[in-house]
Amino acid sequence: MPAYKYTLKNGKTMWYAAFNYTDWTGKHKHTCKRGFKTQREAKEYERSILDQQNNSNDILFSSLVENYLDDMSHRLKPTTMENKRNIIEGKLLPYFSRLKICDIDTIKVRKWQNELLSFRDGMGKPYSQTYLKTVHNQLSAILNYAVTHYGLPSNPCRAAGSIGKSKAGEMKYWTPEQYELFSRNIQKSAVKLAFDILFYTGMRSGELLALTPADILPDRRISINKNFAKVKGEELFLIPKTPKSKRNIAIPDFLYDDIHAYISKLGGIEQGDRIFYFTKSALEKEIKRVAEKTGLPPIRVHDLRHSHASMLIDMGFDILEISERLGHESVKTTLDTYSHLYPDKDQKLADRLNQFRRTPPPEEST
Repeated sequence: MPAYKYTLKNGKTMWYAAFNYTDWTGKHKHTCKRGFKTQREAKEYERSILDQQNNSNDILFSSLVENYLDDMSHRLKPTTMENKRNIIEGKLLPYFSRLKICDIDTIKVRKWQNELLSFRDGMGKPYSQTYLKTVHNQLSAILNYAVTHYGLPSNPCRAAGSIGKSKAGEMKYWTPEQYELFSRNIQKSAVKLAFDILFYTGMRSGELLALTPADILPDRRISINKNFAKVKGEELFLIPKTPKSKRNIAIPDFLYDDIHAYISKLGGIEQGDRIFYFTKSALEKEIKRVAEKTGLPPIRVHDLRHSHASMLIDMGFDILEISERLGHESVKTTLDTYSHLYPDKDQKLADRLNQFRRTPPPEEST
């Protein structure tokens, strides 16, 4: 695996790799890449490219990851891929990149888990239980991919056991009274309207940021048919999260009027232009700032969606209606997420059974 050096005009020595290989289709290819500072870097690049052509379980974890991400990029949304890359680059590659996947055993997985469990940030806080679960699931997904496609006998994550929890211990949300206190203390009209839409519709922040004037329907509904995201500086309009995420939401008169009044002040806006041009991070900063100012318990922007669901449950709406309004794929998703907001459901069931027992059966006619 030779590497070659060359000299720049300023006299600095650099290295390049040039080699032949056979790709997955059987084609013979030649590649050349310059700009390496050392001979070792050039050789590592060649080794990485050649290793990616390997389909056995002695492939390096780093090479497996390259193949995995390339494969998944054709099947998943850019936002999902960005989240995967962040986790892989930050939490997996620093530990496993130089290991062959056949050498990753339960002991190595357990030691990696212990590193994550021992982490404390500058404030002394550990990773959240849901984040730990997400990171562990990503490693397990990659090794499952290796089991299916690279001959790895079994996934060591299963024998090692999982860490973290699928759901947060306590859901955070605001009551309507708390939200109104928050809303009254927002200074910018555009930001206030955006938060009002989130609270009174339960839509996702990506759905909010994708709204255009054409989505505000004459029958006082909002058409949710796309999702906005920004990935590596590129602005993207994506299809909804699930088929049922594409929906029309009825909105109260005051919100419909507020939206139209705001749009009318946007000079030159076209039907397909976005209504809001700030970012989700700007909304997160504002909700944190106003919560601190007013003494409200801190929540995230996404928790306004939970706040909306909680309000509808308090108002007595059927779980199916709530599920359709939120754009959940199934009622089960809604129940799994919000069942704890029905604290008296067991007592109501018991009361119904008491009523049944105390009602005497009809007398038989003779």
